[in-house]
Amino acid sequence: MTAGRPGGRAVRAAVRGFAAVAVLLAPLEAQTDRPAVRPSDRPNGSDLTVSLVTMGVGSRVWERFGHNAILVEDRRRGTRTAYNYGLFDFRQDDFLLRFIQGRMWYWMQGFDVDAMLRSYIRDNRSVWVQQLNLTPPERVALRDFLEWNERPENRYYRYDYYRDNCSTRVRDALDRVLGGRLRAATDTIATGTTYRFHTARLTAPDLPLYTGLAVALGEPVDREISAWEEMFLPLSLREWARRVTVLDSAGHEIPLVRSERTVFTSTQPEPRDRPPEWVPWYLVAGLALGGGLVGAGRRPRSALAWTASAWALLGGLTGAILVFLWAFTDHTVAHRNENVLQASLFLLPLAVLTPALALGRSWARRPALALAALVAAAALSGLALKLLPGFDQRNAEVLALAVPANLGLALGLRRAGKAVSSKQ
Repeated sequence: MTAGRPGGRAVRAAVRGFAAVAVLLAPLEAQTDRPAVRPSDRPNGSDLTVSLVTMGVGSRVWERFGHNAILVEDRRRGTRTAYNYGLFDFRQDDFLLRFIQGRMWYWMQGFDVDAMLRSYIRDNRSVWVQQLNLTPPERVALRDFLEWNERPENRYYRYDYYRDNCSTRVRDALDRVLGGRLRAATDTIATGTTYRFHTARLTAPDLPLYTGLAVALGEPVDREISAWEEMFLPLSLREWARRVTVLDSAGHEIPLVRSERTVFTSTQPEPRDRPPEWVPWYLVAGLALGGGLVGAGRRPRSALAWTASAWALLGGLTGAILVFLWAFTDHTVAHRNENVLQASLFLLPLAVLTPALALGRSWARRPALALAALVAAAALSGLALKLLPGFDQRNAEVLALAVPANLGLALGLRRAGKAVSSKQ
């Protein structure tokens, strides 16, 4: 099958978007076909419909975890507003500094739902809408809270990747009007998953991102999470909402989700159910790198200088970043990170000492060998810690890659050091 012209794709995307919006509108129009009731005969809030809108994963880094919003439709006002808690701006003041510090400001805002849906459909992201069984007073309370939250003085919040994000804000807003019923029903349910589990499975299509997060995330993301915590993912909130029951106006227990419909189905691959099992491949890469560094020690001028220096520079800079994240930022998910033993700060000086040793500079021999021995000892200690209780960080992939590479670096430099010593 050949690809169509850009103009044809645009037309098809527009038709697809309008068709999907029409699907969303159809059931709502049917609701308004009921016989007219005088406002005085209708309980306050009966003109409101509340839905949970969930968007599937996208291709950009910040889209890998999906998204959601609360849709409030007010037939009396004639408005259909989707409240979105996932807004940020690269151009905001000090964005880069706040990002580095872990002090990013996000905000919420209401948008016309039709425009919002068209944007997600244009990006080829699935969209689902779940109408919720809220009582009229709960609908009014939610609408009033969201309108209050949208005010400029109330809309900003300190973003946290797992504990305070666009999905947890939606979850908390719903739980607020439900009197804590959503949390009570899910907070004690063990999922058998962790924050790292979900991060790994959702970032697997992007290998550099997957590897970077495997290195950067510390022990805090390896704690088992409850169903309540798992709703940091929009798709998990959608799933758990189906299992929760609430009380109707008469006090009867009914499902939280009244109805559900698919507005648009993406052509993108579905996210993995589980993280990939890539430890053997990281081990192969680590052994190949380590073996290459050992072999390069015999020919220091040809290969050792560049290969070892590049690994030392990469590992040392990574270690500096890990220490900085742990000691000087609010990125709590990067704290208590055992990977500082693999990406050791001792590697950084070796980025300079290794080329000097390879070029036969005798002054570089002792410090290079001493630092290489410390790098190897740190790597082995990180491996040995796994035998002790309390060191439960899931970093097998990092160990598989870094331990052989760091040992190979130490052995290669030892060989090079002997060659330099014999020439003196």
